[in-house]
Amino acid sequence: MLYPDPAEPGIRLDIRAAIGILKSVLNHSGEVDAVFTALADPTRRQIVEQLGRGPASVSELAKPLPISLPAVVQHLQVLEASGLVRSEKVGRVRTCRLEVKRLDTVQDWIEARRRTWERRLDRLGDYLAATPEDPTPKGKKT
Repeated sequence: MLYPDPAEPGIRLDIRAAIGILKSVLNHSGEVDAVFTALADPTRRQIVEQLGRGPASVSELAKPLPISLPAVVQHLQVLEASGLVRSEKVGRVRTCRLEVKRLDTVQDWIEARRRTWERRLDRLGDYLAATPEDPTPKGKKT
């Protein structure tokens, strides 16, 4: 059975396709939520910025921060749980790396929101262009 797609007038979706899209969005939204939650803290954002310049040890990440080393480790655990950071221990040194693909997930989510709003604004622009201007505003006497 086909159903109209409210986002795109004139396009119809098969119910199986609609369910597949819904499942994809729900799974994707959990990943996005985890990343946004991890990035909600300014200390974690600073760590991500540092790792954007390249891999670093936990002690290197802790140097510029005004918090204890155990606090930095806790922040790194949140970043690892969200999938933004991956770490590996070689000998006594734990090195952290930024997982850029996880940031791509958020970028894709933001891009989808941007496209939706651009479509809406384009439709508004089309409507306004097609609507003749009334030289006399309603309620005002000339």
